[in-house]
Amino acid sequence: MKSRLKQSTPLDESVNEHKNNGNVVHNPWSDLRRFTDARIGLGRAGISLPTSEMLAFQLSHAQARDAVSFPLDINEMTEQLSSISVLKEVAPPLHLHSQAVDRVTYLQRPDLGRKLDENGRQILLSYMNKQKHTTQAKHDLAIVVVDGLSSLAVQKNACPFITELLAHLTTDKQFKIAPITLVEQGRVAIGDDIGELLNAQVVMVLIGERPGLSSPDSLGLYLTWEPKTGLNDACRNCISNIRPAGLPYTEAARRALYLLREAKKLKLTGVNLKDRTQDDVIEHQVSTTNFLIAE
Repeated sequence: MKSRLKQSTPLDESVNEHKNNGNVVHNPWSDLRRFTDARIGLGRAGISLPTSEMLAFQLSHAQARDAVSFPLDINEMTEQLSSISVLKEVAPPLHLHSQAVDRVTYLQRPDLGRKLDENGRQILLSYMNKQKHTTQAKHDLAIVVVDGLSSLAVQKNACPFITELLAHLTTDKQFKIAPITLVEQGRVAIGDDIGELLNAQVVMVLIGERPGLSSPDSLGLYLTWEPKTGLNDACRNCISNIRPAGLPYTEAARRALYLLREAKKLKLTGVNLKDRTQDDVIEHQVSTTNFLIAE
């Protein structure tokens, strides 16, 4: 399964381009497909889809299903994170687990994916107890990497995004970073448990989003000020679809950094914290290459 997910490639362009030959009728909307992964302008063969488009749909469906069950490679993730130069000054990543003991339980019991198991709690308590003997046991930012519903998204995108984000945070002395935690069978809210135990001002959860038919590897980011058990989604800010084919790492890091600084200044996140990074585009004060936004 792992090799199939990593090695699968888009169908050859010649298959996806619809021409007026044979029984396939060209759809003029197909010219817009270079702007989006959405299934538009598919053409038709009689009253049905062309075979190539039906096969492409079945491939995307299989990739989305595989992404849900594909296990997170903790060892590989640990190696990748440990190789980030900024994190060499921080304790090694901590491996944690939710109360969902396996993938079946995780899918059937979302509530268990929101809570740390007892072993995970003890790991964090032990770390914090050691810190009290060396320095002030308080952190400004806790980064929590969670497999979620697409560990493929985490495996491919978490480390490049964290590298990009930390490249900017190194020049900002406001943030003392806690050890990165890697969580298996977790949901977004598990970051509240972790952030509270690490005594962090802000917790940033990076999690694999529910796979779509054109995006089985979409990474989501959730930011919560003063995390504690029992908070709801109204207390969080979200940045979605972080991946090369979606929101690029550089832009996602820029938005995340803005929200981090605003959260620290205003001492809040959620519905009362607005992402103003795109205000200039919305008001047409700068040029944009997005064809959906008028110049």
